Amino acid sequence: MSVGNEDHLKWVRRAAVAADDKKAIDTLIIDVGDVLAVTDHFVITSAANSRQVNAVIDAIEEEIRVAGGPSPVRVEGKEEREWVLLDYGAFVVHVFRSDLRDFYQLERLWGDRPRVDWTAAIPSNPE
Repeated sequence: MSVGNEDHLKWVRRAAVAADDKKAIDTLIIDVGDVLAVTDHFVITSAANSRQVNAVIDAIEEEIRVAGGPSPVRVEGKEEREWVLLDYGAFVVHVFRSDLRDFYQLERLWGDRPRVDWTAAIPSNPE
């Protein structure tokens, strides 16, 4: 991939911060690069309802665009707004409605993989 790892991590962290800014719940970043050939990181978060899911995905796309990042290669689930997957290639963002996140427990599936701390990575006002 032609994108530097430093830029990639910047965009991953910005996705997490954008979700948090929209009051997303339990946002985390999982490093899956050593076990998956198709992507390096998962950003997993949830929202209380479908309207908030939509607000979170819009905020993430905008934040990454403003940071000079790519557009998603693929978006799945946007119409249903229950589990939206934003595939950026080097990282994938999963935005769940809370009840579906509890059901699928994606972070439990990847529970043995390291987490990436994002909470102190970007100041609350990066500009």
